[in-house]
Amino acid sequence: MRQHVYFQTSKPPSSPLSFATPLTSVFSLMKIYTTPVPAGVLLTAALATIAVPPVSAQDPPPSVVQPGAPGQPTRTLTPEQATALGQPTHVEADIRFMQGMTFHHAQALAMTALLSMNTQSDEMRLLARRVDISQTAEIGMMRRWLEARGRRAPDLEDEDIWPLSDDDLMPGMLTDRQMIQLAAARGNDFDRLFLEFMIEHHEGALTMVERLFLVSGAAQEPEIFQYLTHIDADQSMEIGRMNTMLLARR
Repeated sequence: MRQHVYFQTSKPPSSPLSFATPLTSVFSLMKIYTTPVPAGVLLTAALATIAVPPVSAQDPPPSVVQPGAPGQPTRTLTPEQATALGQPTHVEADIRFMQGMTFHHAQALAMTALLSMNTQSDEMRLLARRVDISQTAEIGMMRRWLEARGRRAPDLEDEDIWPLSDDDLMPGMLTDRQMIQLAAARGNDFDRLFLEFMIEHHEGALTMVERLFLVSGAAQEPEIFQYLTHIDADQSMEIGRMNTMLLARR
């Protein structure tokens, strides 16, 4: 006679089916629970049990980064340094830069004015047009910037306020003798001389930008900082273009 083995609990079963199971049925259940579970199911279950910690009130504040001059690294400020900076404002060096760069740009326009009579090159005329458009717009911007801060914008029609001697010129500006030399040149000679002088002129503007960045507290206002970085990028690009043009004429 075949006998069955039963597993019993400490409590009396309410029914044979609920608490007493034949051994063969137990083996079947064991087979079910030992069937391999796909890895994806296990991973999903594990991720579901990971608790996301709440954001602590002691988390460090976000970093404040101060941009550097063109080609220079940025600087991460401490909360105390960032608070001490306050609202950026202009300094006297910013005023002098904007006034001086107005004269600097005006001389570039005087140089391009000679092109209509002294060159036969359409490429040179296109270069002059680009310089005219950009620097005329920038002179207007500098004038508005100065007037908004209660400072006088240079009157470019008043010859008495132009630099009086070569020693007063901003970096890269042509002397009176160089301007006369440029005005007397014609054709290819003019083109070469114009390119040489304008490259020198643009390099002088980059020197002015570099010097301003070295002044403590200068170039902090967003508007003037953006303008300085624009000069650095735009005039560097034009110097490269003019060097290529000059090589083709030598």
